[in-house]
Amino acid sequence: MAKEIAALIKLQIKGGAANPSPPVGPALGSKGVNIMDFCKQFNALTQNRAGKTLPVIITVFTDKSFTFVVKEPPVAVMIKEAAKIQSGSAESNRKKVAKLTWDQVKKIAEDKMPDLNCFTLKSAMSMVAGTARSMGVTVEGEFPADVK
Repeated sequence: MAKEIAALIKLQIKGGAANPSPPVGPALGSKGVNIMDFCKQFNALTQNRAGKTLPVIITVFTDKSFTFVVKEPPVAVMIKEAAKIQSGSAESNRKKVAKLTWDQVKKIAEDKMPDLNCFTLKSAMSMVAGTARSMGVTVEGEFPADVK
């Protein structure tokens, strides 16, 4: 028989760097989860992606046990990494801070595809390009015609 779910907790934690301090400790402690057990499991699973911000969804059951799913880094973080910038533009419609190529956008879209709510690479690429535009990053060239 399936366990009854008590709570869903969504956090963003740097890979391989989970520790009991905020935001992890208070979020899990208030639900009665063993914090150190989560930290050890998360750090072991994400040690190869150390330093990257990773969204994690923790499912807490009524018996205080838990499971968690680690997602890909947010699109904004991937764009900043690809464009080699610290942050996006404060005035994205006026001040542009970097440029990306459609090949870079395609790579980000392919990496993030399992977490996006779209079915085609073309729609994933347009979502990534929209996020880049809202950050003040321009995408150079025309949208590739060969993408399905």
